[in-house]
Amino acid sequence: MPIPMTLEGEEALRSELTDRKQRLRPEITQAIAEAREHGDLKENAEYHAAREQQSFNEGRIQEIESKLADAQVIDLSKIKPGNKVIFGTTVTLSNVDSGEEQRYKIVGEDEADIKVNKISVMSPISRAMIGKSVDDVVVVKTPGGEIEYEIVKVEFI
Repeated sequence: MPIPMTLEGEEALRSELTDRKQRLRPEITQAIAEAREHGDLKENAEYHAAREQQSFNEGRIQEIESKLADAQVIDLSKIKPGNKVIFGTTVTLSNVDSGEEQRYKIVGEDEADIKVNKISVMSPISRAMIGKSVDDVVVVKTPGGEIEYEIVKVEFI
């Protein structure tokens, strides 16, 4: 099943993959070799820590390679801008009750980071917005009840 991903998300994963293969992997291999030199491996905490680090790193490399293999990269620069909410767009919403505005970029699962206003395409708010246009009102179901938002602006950035 294809995994939607922005161009920036793909670049970040490729960068992490390169770092893990070219920098971390040799560092961990070196740490294991140094720990082996200290003798008895059964009671060697440095050796066990390095092996655990190696296992985690190799697992993450496999995970990234799998995600990149299944990635469906969506490059907004190749899509004609409009006022409809689609994957990758940055959307400004206005809370119908409070008038408070929020701005989110709709991204793939791995790219989501609420601290920088990037929300997953699978989140309830994204699912409510996808396919809607500027001036549409969307209802988002939250644990605290339903919230109505008006779509104020859709940016292809």
